[in-house]
Amino acid sequence: MSIFVLGINHKTAPVEIREQLAFNAVSIPAALAELRAHAGVDEAAIVSTCNRTEVWFAAGHDELPAVRSWLAARRALDNDAVDACLYAHTDDAAVRHLFRVACGLDSLVLGEPQILGQLKHAYRDAVEAGAAGPVLSRAFQHSFSVAKQVRTDTGIGASPVSVAFAVVSLARQIFANFNNHTALLIGAGDTIELTARHLRAQGIGRLLIANRSIERAAELAARFNGIAFALDELDQHLVQADMIVSATASPVPVLTRAQVGKALAQRRHRPVFIADVAVPRDVESAVGDFEDVYLYTVDDLSNVIDESLRSRREAADEAEQIIELSVAQFAGALRTLDAVDTIRDLRDRAGRTRDDAVDEAARLLASGERPEFVLHWLGHTLTNRLLHQPTVRMRDAGFEGDREALANARRLLGLEDDTGA
Repeated sequence: MSIFVLGINHKTAPVEIREQLAFNAVSIPAALAELRAHAGVDEAAIVSTCNRTEVWFAAGHDELPAVRSWLAARRALDNDAVDACLYAHTDDAAVRHLFRVACGLDSLVLGEPQILGQLKHAYRDAVEAGAAGPVLSRAFQHSFSVAKQVRTDTGIGASPVSVAFAVVSLARQIFANFNNHTALLIGAGDTIELTARHLRAQGIGRLLIANRSIERAAELAARFNGIAFALDELDQHLVQADMIVSATASPVPVLTRAQVGKALAQRRHRPVFIADVAVPRDVESAVGDFEDVYLYTVDDLSNVIDESLRSRREAADEAEQIIELSVAQFAGALRTLDAVDTIRDLRDRAGRTRDDAVDEAARLLASGERPEFVLHWLGHTLTNRLLHQPTVRMRDAGFEGDREALANARRLLGLEDDTGA
């Protein structure tokens, strides 16, 4: 049984094709059923995110051409156009790709953790649809373990790579404990929303959200247990803010030197962290002249992110080494599946032999034989019966001069170092 992956991602396909090949949550069960119905496809899973669509499957033969045709036909796309964007991997290369994806090494943002949750969701969908068998189950579960090891043993996820995360990380250099502090967010866009999420995760004491549209501010505040107010009420709340993050679309500054100076005087010069991530800037540059203000612009944050990406790239080299070792380990574990049927048959036969001998021993005891005699009889009988077939086959191999078979027998029975043989 081999593992295959066929897919596209942000590196190989423009968004116009990616969006056409994407699967939504509702369509995946039916798609998995179609794949299972495909000749030779025994197991299947589909990973579909904004940056990638991948079809994973296990089969006894190379069914990549058939799955490729199915994928193109299902979306009514021209095969040539799709082929130009698709990549395919088999066996070790497929497993290596899965591990790299799980660890965030194949993501748009190096080391991002969201893809691991998306992989787990895709695997859960496959399990619920009855499409994930022993091969894909082992592969996906192993990828989760590898991702955890990489996160634990390297710094792949330690450094911020988004503006919001960089803002919160910089703030932590000034305020060790967020629980006793208040953060003021100006604006209500994606950056502010993500910043609010990070601040809540870090245990911020109070969260204030100011926006030109009070309705949007109230909606965001309700999601993060914050307090909303209109932008024209900013002066009333500045004095409370230990951290200020501003990201509006205003063509003129929304925070002036005069406003901040007045608030600092009321705060008795307790320090204020300000992150201006707007372009054009929301905060007058002169605000940075105050001794008690730590002002960062979007350029400062970009430098932090660039440095973080460099750190992640170094960690990625370590992660690649972990992945290579894990691929080899998984390949060995997968090969053990070939022995499962043989081991089960051997154990079943040994179990039947044991049960027959125990039944005969019970009858001997019932007939009045001494327990000591029955114990010796049982041990002798079990030994002879369990070894009878292997002994006959080894004698035949010796008669035929088949030294290779005899050597394999010694290896399988663990007799290589038995000098008493």
